[in-house]
Amino acid sequence: MDAIILQILNGLDKGSAYALIALGLTLIFGTLGVVNFAHGALFMIGAFIAVSVQKLLSLSYVTLDETRTDFLGNPVKVETPYVVEWFGPEVGATIIDWSVPIAILFAIPIMALVGYVMERGLIKHFYKRPHADQILVTFGLAIVLQEIIKHYYGANPIQTPAPDALQGSFDFGVLIGFDPNVIIYPYWRMVYFAFAALLIGSVFAFLQFTTFGMVVRAGMADRETVGLLGINIDKRFTFTFAMAAVVAGLAGVMYAPINSPNYHMGMDFLVLSFVVVVVGGMGSLPGAVAAGFLLGILESFASMNEIKSILPGIDQIIIYLVAIIILLARPRGLLGRKGVMEE
Repeated sequence: MDAIILQILNGLDKGSAYALIALGLTLIFGTLGVVNFAHGALFMIGAFIAVSVQKLLSLSYVTLDETRTDFLGNPVKVETPYVVEWFGPEVGATIIDWSVPIAILFAIPIMALVGYVMERGLIKHFYKRPHADQILVTFGLAIVLQEIIKHYYGANPIQTPAPDALQGSFDFGVLIGFDPNVIIYPYWRMVYFAFAALLIGSVFAFLQFTTFGMVVRAGMADRETVGLLGINIDKRFTFTFAMAAVVAGLAGVMYAPINSPNYHMGMDFLVLSFVVVVVGGMGSLPGAVAAGFLLGILESFASMNEIKSILPGIDQIIIYLVAIIILLARPRGLLGRKGVMEE
């Protein structure tokens, strides 16, 4: 039982990333009808915003400590971060330690700007083009962004640690009645799941309970009718694209301590996230979230040694097998609208 609970926790952690990326993909496809293969690159950019903020806050100047010498008798060089000089040792050290959460404040405007520029500068020219054209141009954009990151940050993963207070593990089993040290789970992974749940809930609340969200949902259902009512739906869809970029970016920021950012991480998640979107139902926001968590949990269970000993390599293909089965039985996906992908 403890192994099952641990795999569910692992699945919720991985499913959180799938759900957040798939949510943005579905927002873009449902509103704009665009298959955005550059969405994984937005997740990657978010992770590297966390890297950049951490490096920025760690910038230091060097002074010589005349009271200490190295083995050659020269004064010891001491590096002092600027934030420590400006805010004092305790506050400065805390700011550096919490650089990943602080990166959220930078990621929101940066990702909104990236999404706006991407939509206005490129995507809007492909609204009425075939999906094949959209895939080619957005996939090409993803490669360009990936190579830019590789050029400036290198090809190796960059460690981006979580705050010291959230490192280590939590005895989750004690909370649900197990013996101590039976179910141990990392603090930050639990934080990531909670953050994902909060972000997903915020997006749904915005779409459900605001006038702007109501117009977006109406536009997803019937864009032409909304336009005939005198509403500038294009501006709202641009905002929606920017919002989807922010969601993907924030998912990347918070995922940085879990998986050290590297230039190809966006592509790693992109394909799986598209599978999640199709399984959940093209254009279905609840379907994208539900499928993300479902496939994350299934992938987690498939990675168990007991399962792999019976079916070697099943952890690499389980998501695709489930997708095939679901789409054969229900082509529109789990929660897709009737008629979508069923012609």
